Amino acid sequence: MKVSQLLGMRFKEKPAGCESANHILMIRGGYIKQVASGIFSFYPPMRRVTRKIEAIIREEMDRIDGQEVLFPVVMPASLWQESGRYDSIGSEMVRFTDRNGAKNVLGMTHEEASVQLTRDTATSYQNYPFMIYQIQTKFRDEPRCRGGLIRVREFTMKDAYSFHTSQEDLERYYQRCLEAYHRIFARVGVPEVVAVQSDSGMMGGSVSHEFMLLTDIGEDTIVLCDSCGYRANMEAAECIVTNESVPEQPLTKVATPGVKTIEDLCQFAHITALQTAKAVVYQRNCDDSYVIAFVRGDLEVNETKLRNHLGCEVHPALDIDPESGICPGSIGPLGLPEGVTVVFDRSLKGCSMLYCGANEDGYHYGGLSMERDLPGAELVDIAKAVSGGICPVCGKPHLRISRGVEVGNIFQLGTKYTKSMEMTYLDEKGERQYPIMGCYGIGVGRLAASVCEAHHDDYGPLWPMTIAPWQVGVCALHRNKGDVQAKADALYAQLQAAGVEVLYDDRTVSAGSMFSDADLLGAPLRLVVSPKTCSKGVVEFSARDKSFRKDISFTGDDFSAVVEAVKAEIAARMAALNG
Repeated sequence: MKVSQLLGMRFKEKPAGCESANHILMIRGGYIKQVASGIFSFYPPMRRVTRKIEAIIREEMDRIDGQEVLFPVVMPASLWQESGRYDSIGSEMVRFTDRNGAKNVLGMTHEEASVQLTRDTATSYQNYPFMIYQIQTKFRDEPRCRGGLIRVREFTMKDAYSFHTSQEDLERYYQRCLEAYHRIFARVGVPEVVAVQSDSGMMGGSVSHEFMLLTDIGEDTIVLCDSCGYRANMEAAECIVTNESVPEQPLTKVATPGVKTIEDLCQFAHITALQTAKAVVYQRNCDDSYVIAFVRGDLEVNETKLRNHLGCEVHPALDIDPESGICPGSIGPLGLPEGVTVVFDRSLKGCSMLYCGANEDGYHYGGLSMERDLPGAELVDIAKAVSGGICPVCGKPHLRISRGVEVGNIFQLGTKYTKSMEMTYLDEKGERQYPIMGCYGIGVGRLAASVCEAHHDDYGPLWPMTIAPWQVGVCALHRNKGDVQAKADALYAQLQAAGVEVLYDDRTVSAGSMFSDADLLGAPLRLVVSPKTCSKGVVEFSARDKSFRKDISFTGDDFSAVVEAVKAEIAARMAALNG
């Protein structure tokens, strides 16, 4: 490919509205162009990157006996009504009615389609196990698109679905997929991706993992233990804290005029937040009934855990009805009105000498003892894990909090979809059973953006050899002088003949512009032909990551030594990534 013919523009200025490195560099380098919020077109360099990622994914999915299929983007609402998700998923799923009055959806995931495809054919235990996968466009109407391709509305995703006759078989295959995912991320150049326990969310199922690239721009919060390697998404991470044992004191009502927050209470009573019980009010989405969650005052409610405990969706109660009997700013666990659901976090276990609201404006209680004043109260884990918290695996107070970008996920779905959609098979005894499912996803564009985020410098991406848009760039400096153009043309032709993916900058531009564009386009290897190198009978050979620079001799129009050196370096870098 010649740069003079390459579609797209490259420029030095930071584009407006871009903050993350990958977004800035992909716009500056002519990789992507925004069409609408969270919707992008890909220029040739980006398409070459994503095609290579897709090829790696295909190889690894085929390696674990996957069979590639293709599901439609548009699906009838009836499929999603069968599973129950048509009504349970919110506005992020696009619903529309066609000209015939039929309701449809745009696919944001394809569990329903996978069941519909296979339920009439996989009717005997002899058909199992199997896994099908696709690489397909999806649409999710995200309210907050950000980070270029990190969070978008339209995206390409590899999603796979496995079907099994036993939980044990699913668990064996789940492990194979987990290992395949680690190979994929290593091959595309981000072996630092870690698998963390996660919440299954709308996907359902009991066991799930997310694959996270740890980076400051990540929107997911990851909880890690440096002692034992425990890793979990904040939504699923256990919160374990200790409470100091102190003697009980009588429960006392205290006048607290103007005290409305935990900070106010701590300042008024000269205590720390650890000595308080904080109330957070929610409402069920289905009927707006009130739910009050109590946690230790220094902690925050984990809304995902709360939803899972309640078995329903909730939202923060922003405007509390004055007739509800709930007293904002002084809410406590004693004397609450009837009909309010109360949930206590286990951080309150063993607590005495707590300050809490008295459910009366301008008053709080001091000396609350959970065991004495609320005997039999159920304590559940609904708090967010904190830095310095106790690891649920090794028991050491070594938890730390990091940020990450989710680049893949895997779920053990169980029979959630096969039961709701009546997919069955006959077992060895002729009895009808429901298959057990797993699902496995990787966002292709997001993975490309994450690699760029993880590996770049101030000048452009540092693409790994396996997914670089081109393996080597040829820069012809001052091509109109001497025999530079003839030598560069010959080198380009011989590299192409040898099967090397080469991008040849054949333009008449300054050296600065040429090198700037080469940095943005990110070919891992670079060859420079100039009047100086030609006079010496050499080509300058260097790496984009500045790991080496050397001269390689050529004879006349014979660049075989250069070609062999390039091929050897490509092979070494490919081998290092592919393992």
